[in-house]
Amino acid sequence: MKALHVLSIAILVVNVASVASAQRGMRRGGNYNVSTETTLMGTVDNVATIASERRGGGQHITLITASGPIEVHVGPAWYVSSKHVTFTKGDQVTVVGSKVTMDSRDVMLAREIRKGDQVLKLRDASGVPLWARGRGTQ
Repeated sequence: MKALHVLSIAILVVNVASVASAQRGMRRGGNYNVSTETTLMGTVDNVATIASERRGGGQHITLITASGPIEVHVGPAWYVSSKHVTFTKGDQVTVVGSKVTMDSRDVMLAREIRKGDQVLKLRDASGVPLWARGRGTQ
């Protein structure tokens, strides 16, 4: 019985530690990987706000590039809207971001998007989201 109690406490400690680690990872950039950072140029084919448990959902664009389409995760819709940058089908953009695999699909997590003379900054050089802790600047 005592061994079962010790085992239960050990499992609880491991679970709490893993949740804390995951939360720190999200604050530090989540899946963003600077080693896979690249720059893509292309044409916006679709703009969508994907519902989430967080405030207002996330903005995604489908970018048509020379090597084919890719889904770009822009950032929280509220954050993008607060920067007064909009994307519509046909826009020519340059995206700097991290190419990663999510749900068995290749996607790009944007760090910066250029559209004409506008620059939407989304993450710092380490991949930490600028919307975290209200640090966003354009």
